[in-house]
Amino acid sequence: MKKAGVLMPVFSFPGKYGIGTLGKEAYSFIDVLRDTGNKIWQVLPMGPTGFGDSPYQSFSAFAGNPYFVDLEALIEEGLLTEEDLEDPEEFDFGDGEAMALLKNLWQKKAWEGDEKARNLLSTLNQDDDKYEEEDSPFKVNYGKIYVSKFKALKLAFDNYKKQGGKVDKIYKELRPETVEYCVFMAIKNSYFGASWDVWPEDLRDCEKAAVEEFKAAHKDEIDFYAFIQYLFNKQWGKLHEYAKIKGIEIIGDIPIYCAPDSADVWAHRELFQYTVKGDPKKVAGVPPDAFSATGQLWGNPLYSWDVHKKTGYEWWLSRMDYCLDMYDTLRVDHFRGFEAYYAIPYGDETAENGEWVPGPGMDLFDAMTKHYGRKDLPIIAEDLGIITDEVKELMKKTGFPGMKILQFAWDSGPDNAYLPHSLTTPNCIYYTGTHDNDTLKNWFETLPDWIRNYMYMYMSRSHNDWNAMPELLIRLSMSTVADTVIVPAADYLGLGAEGRINTPGTSGGNWQWRMSKGAFTDEIKRKMSEIVGVYGRYYQAKEEAAPEEETAPEDESLLEEESF
Repeated sequence: MKKAGVLMPVFSFPGKYGIGTLGKEAYSFIDVLRDTGNKIWQVLPMGPTGFGDSPYQSFSAFAGNPYFVDLEALIEEGLLTEEDLEDPEEFDFGDGEAMALLKNLWQKKAWEGDEKARNLLSTLNQDDDKYEEEDSPFKVNYGKIYVSKFKALKLAFDNYKKQGGKVDKIYKELRPETVEYCVFMAIKNSYFGASWDVWPEDLRDCEKAAVEEFKAAHKDEIDFYAFIQYLFNKQWGKLHEYAKIKGIEIIGDIPIYCAPDSADVWAHRELFQYTVKGDPKKVAGVPPDAFSATGQLWGNPLYSWDVHKKTGYEWWLSRMDYCLDMYDTLRVDHFRGFEAYYAIPYGDETAENGEWVPGPGMDLFDAMTKHYGRKDLPIIAEDLGIITDEVKELMKKTGFPGMKILQFAWDSGPDNAYLPHSLTTPNCIYYTGTHDNDTLKNWFETLPDWIRNYMYMYMSRSHNDWNAMPELLIRLSMSTVADTVIVPAADYLGLGAEGRINTPGTSGGNWQWRMSKGAFTDEIKRKMSEIVGVYGRYYQAKEEAAPEEETAPEDESLLEEESF
């Protein structure tokens, strides 16, 4: 059966405390999907974010975003009181003050004359504008959230300990890589947010004796981060189980690369292309094309695929285990990087001097097939961009569905591969747009006249249909042969530029959109049901019985904290 779904980031849910969470609004959204015949909820990467706020630049590939922990659930558990959160402003600094606090700490504590420290301060200064915007209930203010959320979580952690909560029990619920993240964040905080490459040499190089000494001296801080991950995992587990009961599948998103300032790179530098001194040899990006004369310089460290191969791709298999525990299906970002990746010399200011280097290819996916004992892995390949015959062959061998984007269909005539009539296989996911695209409404209204005219002719419509075009484009997508069609929530809501999630190549104002409370009105839900139904995509959910909770025996031994 053909399916339909909605792309909705967790941070975009409404709610009291400045950012969407895993709380009641997320449960309500699952109900919206069920009630409208949609089968799928697609989320963005859910790892902890740093400067820039991008979910594609996370401090760990094995951790959840602390911002997504629902504080109201902690009230129900008795870890916070309503009085603690009675006035959210009591947990906030004013606009820009959180970032100013970080900069002041750097100015007091960073190593004088250190070029990397100066560069970090320069970056923070450039980011000021986005933290000085007027507060809006429809935008996330990450400067405020950084302070308020952690203050509330720290209070909950203190209460957990006062109430006799067993801290050691927390570690039983965490993967070793997640514990690495907790240690990483504690060290980072002790150096006022500095990236790992400017830490003292023994900690920078993850020397076991130095790390163990730090862990002993900062146990409470590490335990705090472990507590946050424990809360995240528990809340996400309950939400995911609720989705299963309602018949909703969740598509997660895996960035192919790790952030340079991440626990993954710090603790496992041998898996990445680094020098002995701790500098990347080459970094990731894509070459110049019609959209960028100098290419895109992402700056992520590249994998040492030969080392991964020698380990049997152990790290990647562990990452897949973690993600498949969280999600039902995974969208793998920049899939073509597995066939060949673009390597740019470290220190270059543009992506012009890079070269294509062979990736692991089918060898990695053969290892996954062997690990899971199945070939039909629940993976969606993000196969956008420069797609060579070799990439197409890899796609064919894996059998993974690729992606088609409606907004990319209109600028090159009737042979465009993304036009509905050009789709040759149902084994694909058709999107009206992704998190990197504008909303349908604003995109259509800002197109050149010649493209709009072609769209009118293609759809046998007149210029009188201008205002109806977002809905007509959604209907057009649903009519394709694609097995699955995904529509961003903002497009169903008919939003303009205010609903855009991310504008690639820009550093401010992204990842901030929040939906207004009650946005999915009865009329909008009725329209959604009609659209997915008329094109044979309506999923009639049959609710599963909720599993019985297992109670651990009181004398169960607790695992000690795992070292690495």
